[in-house]
Amino acid sequence: MSTFTRVVLFTDTDGRARFREEALELSEGTPAARLSPVLPATGLQLRESPVGFRSEFHCTGAPQWLFVLRGRMEIGLQDGSSRVFGPGEHFYSADTLPVGATFDPTVHGHWSRQVGDEPLVTAFVRG
Repeated sequence: MSTFTRVVLFTDTDGRARFREEALELSEGTPAARLSPVLPATGLQLRESPVGFRSEFHCTGAPQWLFVLRGRMEIGLQDGSSRVFGPGEHFYSADTLPVGATFDPTVHGHWSRQVGDEPLVTAFVRG
C-alpha cells in the first residue's frame, strides 16, 4: 500500500515542540490515483509574510496543516534545531500549549521566519 509522509510539529511530554514523520496510508482511490481517507477540515486561511518576517516563540492555537505555496519558511525549535520548507512542502502544526500550562517562551512553542528574497505565501487548513 502507498503512503504519504506527514511531517508533524507536536508538543512532546516535556512540553517542548519537536518534529516527527508519520506515514498516512493512501488506502482509497485507484492504482493510478491513490488517496488518503478524507481528513477533517474546518477552514482555509491564506497568509503572505513579507521579506524579513520572523515571529517570536509561540504555540499553535489549534492543530492545522500548513502548506508553503511560494517562498521559503523556516521553523525553529527550543533545542536550536530548525527545518526549512519550500513550495509544495507541508507540515501538520499541532504543538499546542499543554493543558494547564502557562506559556513559557523558554520552553514552549516554535518560531517561524520567511527565508530568502521572495515573500512567503502559506495556506493553513484548520482541522
